[in-house]
Amino acid sequence: MERLERSCGTADGDWIRIAPSSPGLERVEAFFAGHAFEPHRHDTYAIGFTLAGVQAFRYRGAAELSLPGQIFVLHPDEAHDGHAGTGAGFRYRILYVEPRVLQEALGELHTPLPFVRDTVSTDERLAAAILPALDDLDEALDELQRDQIILDLAEALAAADPSIVRRKLAARHWRAVGKVRAFLDANLERAVTSTEMEAIAGLSRYALARHFRACLGTSPYRYLVLRRLDRARSLIRDGTRLVDAAAACGFADQSHMTRHFKKAYGLSPGRWAAIAGR
Repeated sequence: MERLERSCGTADGDWIRIAPSSPGLERVEAFFAGHAFEPHRHDTYAIGFTLAGVQAFRYRGAAELSLPGQIFVLHPDEAHDGHAGTGAGFRYRILYVEPRVLQEALGELHTPLPFVRDTVSTDERLAAAILPALDDLDEALDELQRDQIILDLAEALAAADPSIVRRKLAARHWRAVGKVRAFLDANLERAVTSTEMEAIAGLSRYALARHFRACLGTSPYRYLVLRRLDRARSLIRDGTRLVDAAAACGFADQSHMTRHFKKAYGLSPGRWAAIAGR
């Protein structure tokens, strides 16, 4: 992987884990015991958070430190290096985002690409945008999930740039949102694409996501996942095996359903079935 290629020998214990690819996004987790990277630059935004240790780097002429839980934002074509700030090494997760996809997400708002002045921060909106993107690196992102991540991140970056003027939706497209919601309700068992929803709504995927959230309080992706979980609970309560419920509700497999179930309800579907069946 070119962006993470070291220019020196690999130290004992260093490792890099790369998530399944997604257009415009690259998700990575890594650990380095000492020196990580020589000064380099890339043509993407690099946004991530430190998991353990002290992540030290030079960026825009300044020495920076990122501690566990802190978010860091590196802009395209800006030179930076990387090394451990202590002998314990450092571990982090990072999302590389092509500027073009952020521009597509912000396009209808007619804003420039965001510039975040605080390289390292605890910005809550940035954290809320980046954490779901890097939550499970073993699982591929489906198209709706990818689009939600890009939109949330684009808007969080724009909110962190004081030079960008905030604009509100002039009107809400209730009719378009209603048509897409009905489409999602009717297609819980299969993969739904953003292209299909664009055709139904007559809006771009990012415009649709904004209007969907304004009208219904959630994103198309989140709405679809929760409706799938509603159906899965009904099937499980009626005695359907977990693996069959997952397949009938559009999840990749039982473990995929279980991860979403626990995020939504705080317990596994098996535990829920045992309690609900009493």
